[in-house]
Order: sequence, then structure tokens, then C-alpha cells
Amino acid sequence: MSPSSSTTTPTWHHFERKVDEVKPSKTDINYLVMDYLITNGYPAAAKKFAVEANIQPKTDVDSVQERVDIRTAIHSGNIQAAIEKINELNPQILDENPSLHFALLRLQLVELIRSCSASPDGDISPALEFATSQLAPRAPTNPQFLDDLERTLALLIFPTETLTPSLAPLLHPNLRKDIATSVNEAILQSQGARKEARLRNLVKLRAWAEQKAREAKKDVPEKLDLGLTENIAKEAGDAGRNGASNNDTVMTNNGDIDPMIS
Repeated sequence: MSPSSSTTTPTWHHFERKVDEVKPSKTDINYLVMDYLITNGYPAAAKKFAVEANIQPKTDVDSVQERVDIRTAIHSGNIQAAIEKINELNPQILDENPSLHFALLRLQLVELIRSCSASPDGDISPALEFATSQLAPRAPTNPQFLDDLERTLALLIFPTETLTPSLAPLLHPNLRKDIATSVNEAILQSQGARKEARLRNLVKLRAWAEQKAREAKKDVPEKLDLGLTENIAKEAGDAGRNGASNNDTVMTNNGDIDPMIS
């Protein structure tokens, strides 16, 4: 809406007028959306969006499927399959990132505990054996590893319905999502690509610039809404949801658009 001299409609701040004068091209926005879909792993949505937007992806969309398969395995709790797929893709990813490897193994332990806790007489020996053989030898190499292992094993002691705030997140689906995101970024980095989509970087840059402007007491509106982010986010969200209906498993909360840009 344009500024109005009406007494019922506030006039625009001069900064908002300058922002309104900036008109990003539709092509640039389309490539931002495409980059988001490729980086975050929505190959079906990327293919459909490329046709609708009449643009050519700068990356082989089919190559994204490997990351999608790994993400799907993690989201479904099949961590062993995910680790095997990562090693098939590039064994150095986990060899050179012990923290990520430990996080995956700990998540595998969580899934074993989840399985044995599903019934009152569940057998906990598989979880204990896995912790002893896979995690215990790694724990002494890093204090955080040891703390994570101890907290995870505590799940065997306390009922799942009365877990403390420090333990409850271990059984929340967000843990799978967070580790899947870390794995996706590690794979992209190993392939010489950016770990994050340009769109996320732009949002971070905008937040940083606004913070610096306010710290410097610059004359900016009390609430700074550039509008561009919302438009791009809507397109990315629509494309992502369309992809989810075409066999793209979602990467973010509840299948919605990345919370950072929504």
C-alpha cells in the first residue's frame, strides 16, 4: 500500500519509501527459490518449479536424491541405513567429522531405547550393547560426548512420560530433524557447495544489518518489515509443499517452510 495523507493511515517512514523503490527482478527471486529447494533437498519441487518458472537449475537435480534418501532414513529413525548411505556417498564425511558421527550414533542409541521402551517388558540389552561397543570407546575423547552418552542412557531409568526437561528433547522428533540438517550441510560442504541456501544467508544478513543500524541509533522504523523476505518465503513454501506431495520428504517442522524465513 502506498503512503497516504489520511489522518487514519500513518505515513511511511522515509526508509520504507526507499525500500519500496527497490524492485528485485522476478528472475532473481526465482533463482533464490530454486537455490533454496536444491540446497534443502526438494528435487521433485525443484523440477516442477523449474518448469513453472521457466528457468534452468544450475545443479543436477537428480543428484539431490542421495541427500533426500539419507534425510528420509534419519527422519524415519533408521539411523544405521543413513550411516551406510553416507559412507557409500563419501566415507570421509564421518571420518573427518567425529562430532557428527557421534551425534548419529547417539541418535541410533536413542532409537534403540525408544524401541525397547515401547513395552513394559522391553529388552534393553541391544541398547546397552550398542552403547558399550559404539559410543563408550568414543566418549573419553570429548567431555561433551561423555555427557551426551550419560544423559542418553538415563532414558533407560526414567519413564518416558515423566522425563525431565533435560531428557525429554532426546525423544522429540526435532532431534532427528536437527541431525538431518547437520548431515545435509556436511554433505554439501564435502561436495564443495554452500552449507546453507542463499535465502537463509540473506535473512541472516538482514537481521545483522538491522541490529547494527539500531545499535548505531540510525533512523529506522520501530518495526522493520522489508516485504521481500515474505514474498520469497511464500514462493519457497508453496514450492516445498508442492514437492512434498510429489515424493519429497519434508526437511523442516511439520512440512512447513524453514522457520527462519517464514
